[in-house]
Amino acid sequence: MLPLGQQENGMSQDDPLVCLALLGCAIWIGKQWLDDFRSKDPNALPGATPCSQTGVWIAITGALVILGLETFGELITKLEEEQSTIVWYFLAAMVAAAVLEELVFRGYLVISKKGRVILVASAVGFSLLFALAHPYLWTFSKEEGLSMHLSSHKAWLTTGFLYLKSLWFYYVRFAKWNPQQSLIPCVVAHLAINLATFAIKASQGKVVW
Repeated sequence: MLPLGQQENGMSQDDPLVCLALLGCAIWIGKQWLDDFRSKDPNALPGATPCSQTGVWIAITGALVILGLETFGELITKLEEEQSTIVWYFLAAMVAAAVLEELVFRGYLVISKKGRVILVASAVGFSLLFALAHPYLWTFSKEEGLSMHLSSHKAWLTTGFLYLKSLWFYYVRFAKWNPQQSLIPCVVAHLAINLATFAIKASQGKVVW
């Protein structure tokens, strides 16, 4: 999962300034979050609370299992041949996504104080938004405008697994083993997926160095 729309297919994945700006934004917001975490401010940013190491490892394990299933699905359907190519410095944007997307979606885009049913419903709904916000079923360019890719099996597979990953991250935030609803395991698991995705692309020769 990449920042604000997994922009491998978008306009900015090859723009180093955009990648650097996203990383800078993530570092700045991350510092604000860390300051709130240390101060225990009641008006802190969402999820600025501690989590056990066990919780973090559960989050990472679940995330990598989902990524493994996605990769296996691409292999058996031969869709890995449709993998897009990214430039190496897009890794900066991928790292930024772990902070920015988790704060926006798991932090703010959730209804957590209206009961369990509403919580689950909001996680399901916002996960759909999360998946569709990534440009796989659609792309946009100045030259061609909005283009839809509803006939692409790869686009549907990737979007479907983005949906599953988002549901997992919401579960991690509100699981019983994360009693303080910390964002730490969500961010770390998201980062693990993005770094693993970069490694997979590199092993497939889909990274331009």
